[in-house]
Amino acid sequence: MHRYRTHTCGQLRRDNVGETVRLSGWVHRKRDHGNLLFVDLRDHYGLTQCVIETDGEHFPAVEAVRSESVVTIEGPVVERSDETVNPELGTGDIEVRIRAFSVISEAEPLPMPVFGEADYPEDIRLRYRFLDLRREVMQRNILLRAGVVSSIRRRMVDQGFTEFQTPILTASSPEGARDFLVPSRLHPGQFYALPQAPQQFKQLVMASGFDRYFQIAPCFRDEDARADRSPGEFYQLDMEMSFVTQEDVFAAIEPVMHGVFDEFSDRTITAMPFPRIAYADAMLRYGSDKPDLRNPIENADATEIFRDSEFKIFREQIHKGAVARAIPAPGAGARPRSFFDKMIGFAQENGAKGLAYVIFEDGAGKGPIAKLLSDAELDGIRQATGVGDGDAVFFSCARRAEAEHIAGLVRTRVGEELGLIEQDAFRFCWIVDYPMYEYDEQLKKIEFSHNPFSMPQGGLEALETVEPLEILAFQYDIVCNGIELSSGAIRNHEPATMVKAFEIAGYTAADVEARFGALYHAFQYGCPPHGGIAPGIDRIVMLLADEPNIREVTLFPMNQQAQDLMMGAPSEASMHQLRDLHIRLAPDVDKKAQEATLAQE
Repeated sequence: MHRYRTHTCGQLRRDNVGETVRLSGWVHRKRDHGNLLFVDLRDHYGLTQCVIETDGEHFPAVEAVRSESVVTIEGPVVERSDETVNPELGTGDIEVRIRAFSVISEAEPLPMPVFGEADYPEDIRLRYRFLDLRREVMQRNILLRAGVVSSIRRRMVDQGFTEFQTPILTASSPEGARDFLVPSRLHPGQFYALPQAPQQFKQLVMASGFDRYFQIAPCFRDEDARADRSPGEFYQLDMEMSFVTQEDVFAAIEPVMHGVFDEFSDRTITAMPFPRIAYADAMLRYGSDKPDLRNPIENADATEIFRDSEFKIFREQIHKGAVARAIPAPGAGARPRSFFDKMIGFAQENGAKGLAYVIFEDGAGKGPIAKLLSDAELDGIRQATGVGDGDAVFFSCARRAEAEHIAGLVRTRVGEELGLIEQDAFRFCWIVDYPMYEYDEQLKKIEFSHNPFSMPQGGLEALETVEPLEILAFQYDIVCNGIELSSGAIRNHEPATMVKAFEIAGYTAADVEARFGALYHAFQYGCPPHGGIAPGIDRIVMLLADEPNIREVTLFPMNQQAQDLMMGAPSEASMHQLRDLHIRLAPDVDKKAQEATLAQE
């Protein structure tokens, strides 16, 4: 008989009744039923109920052992009585009579329970993550993640993609976030950067003659935590293809996304091909480039309706360059005044000066601004939004970006309040035709709006003849249920186009060659047109697990302050380490480091 186990804790069935078995695992919980003591023994594979009588030889040891101790149990498998069968367990028809018992590893009193699903503070859960991960929901989430990664790999290989690994220590690159820098011991004063994404490397893979690349890539960005973004590191399905158009990339990635969501969920999934929505259209209709298509509400442009209306507040703003957006609220006409006041308050909490509305009833408009609108203007609102009697319409008016942002937030809140959000569905779409550039109001300069390595629509000619803010790019995002899963693009592969694109954003040709020399030179020696995308693994699993926070689907996440409470990272470096790396800390930091070193010594 094996030293630790003949079976796992999820393996035994009625067919095993009469066998003597040996099981090892964690003491999940104990239940004292008078003359019997029940022990639920748990391992990675499941749970088995074990039982011992009070007069049993090993009863004192079983009674004394703490929860989460690791033990070995030996005894016969017996059938449970009909009234004690547990249909929720695969092993629920049997139990093991404890005839031998030994403690492999005794557990100290627990800082947090493993049995049950108590909501413990995040700092406790992360500090004792090895305990947190023993909980059933966490085991399920992490195994789901492993299954998703395995499924993605299989689907990519089946489509002819080859997995390569790209470097972790590389050069700094302007990907849109702060780099993590790694000092070089061999080259004093110089630093590596951890890759924000394998962007340049995967393009160089295409320039090297490989046709279809992918990897489950670690990415590192020194940015603040969010519910759908881990601070520090995350993983993505990084892929790139040669000799492709935008539609070729869509055709390659859609079956992977659809297949994975179909494999790991029972929800309705958007049929392929996924809808394509232009960026400008998405901002108008949904107030976001990450639209949740489970919400049937579509916003409308109401600028011309209010341009010459008697509603002075909107009219004056529009004459100064503002736009008006209408947000339908189907069936909201029957809601009390408090509903409308609540929506106004919500808009104001999110930075709006206010929110106007009209209620349609008996063929007329009602509400605070209805009397200021003509019949023609009210008819225009009905036609633009598709509303009728019993419905209401909210209005946002401000500069375009602000008006659409507020309209998007209100659209989402109205959909939630009115119960319009489709349940048990994954609704995908592509957002396409992103602007190549945007104007940074703080820096007072033109910046790349998306990926700087993208091909502008119209190529070099567009860069030379079209106003920069009017240039569109072959850039695209894939969105599911209001969450951006990935950004991608058809890449620029022409040296002259690359130089001109960066020149518009304030870089000189010398800057391009110095900062992106590998790509720049690769383009000069024959580079195929290529494009790709990189869906986030963490966000995919978060959606499939129906978890609100990405930390619930990550093995060892950091907290909101980018700290690993379990491992104690980040931590002080010793003076010896700093000298090796030729690093001198700023005076105030240096003093703290010296004090920490002395305390350790």
